Amino acid sequence: MKLVNFEINRFAKLFTVLLGIILLVQIAGVIILSKMYVNLANEKIYEDMMSKAAFLSRRGPMSFSDIVGSVWFLGPIALCIAAIAFYIFFIWYRDWFGKNTFIYRLLMLPTARLNVFFAKATTILLTTFGFVAFQLILLPIETTIFKWMVPNEFRVDLGIQDIIGSLPELLVIIPNSFVEFFLYYGAGFVIVSIMFTAILFERSYRWKGVLIGVLYSLVAVVVFIIPMILQSFVLNEFFYPIELLAIEVVMAAIILACSIWTSGYLLKKKVTV
Repeated sequence: MKLVNFEINRFAKLFTVLLGIILLVQIAGVIILSKMYVNLANEKIYEDMMSKAAFLSRRGPMSFSDIVGSVWFLGPIALCIAAIAFYIFFIWYRDWFGKNTFIYRLLMLPTARLNVFFAKATTILLTTFGFVAFQLILLPIETTIFKWMVPNEFRVDLGIQDIIGSLPELLVIIPNSFVEFFLYYGAGFVIVSIMFTAILFERSYRWKGVLIGVLYSLVAVVVFIIPMILQSFVLNEFFYPIELLAIEVVMAAIILACSIWTSGYLLKKKVTV
């Protein structure tokens, strides 16, 4: 836990900055897009003498899904996803190439070296959950601002579930059920473990390790998709969808176990400091 706390503290500044960007950009988007719609309505009704019914028939009422699908809303989310993707590499390479070569101290700690792997993976997972939780807190605030900006007769009010369901990409980030949450974030954790293992191959064997890491990642992908390929082209849809899902969960568990075991071996036997 101390290692996890330590890693989270190292990410805290960047995490706070990203939360600030989400807050400012998304709320700015709500205000700007709402104001643009209201201005358009005023222009058509009071300058072009169009009736409210005719305007609503032509343009349609505004809903929060119009904002969710804009770059103002999705841009900060994409930035956070990119930051997490970058940090998956940075969290390791900073220890080797950063100030005072910190990896020396980490690997000399009186604990199993694999705990360093788990601490970094847990940090990635917890910060991801932090972004999702912040977005869930922000959504009711943004919908309240939206209601302040757009009059009743020009808007359609949506619940939080409806807003999330209006965009498939958002459903992946904020799943509707625990099963979907387990599947999406479990898959994400497996991908992080594969990338960590590839990084440790590189750290263990340098340039040769890059090739081994890429091959390892490709093998992991092939192992995961083999049941789907067999189901489609060889077994002629032999398994029910729930059975195929169970097989894929097992394959993902096997890949995760292999990644953790391989990473533990590399950290203990091959990684040099």
